[in-house]
Amino acid sequence: MKGTSIPENAVVLSADEASALMDRAFEVRCAAEDVATAVSEGADTAELERLCHDMVTRARDAERLR
Repeated sequence: MKGTSIPENAVVLSADEASALMDRAFEVRCAAEDVATAVSEGADTAELERLCHDMVTRARDAERLR
């Protein structure tokens, strides 16, 4: 952004966009915790596959800027 102290290669997010990004990151952490809990509780393969699929879906969503 020429004429400002913001670096040319900076990414600027609105407050709403930053909040949404943080929400998506939180969802990924929660999904990872769900997987860890399921493993520690001896969940079956089908349950672990479902939880892992959910975690990957949330991670892919989180990496996109909207």
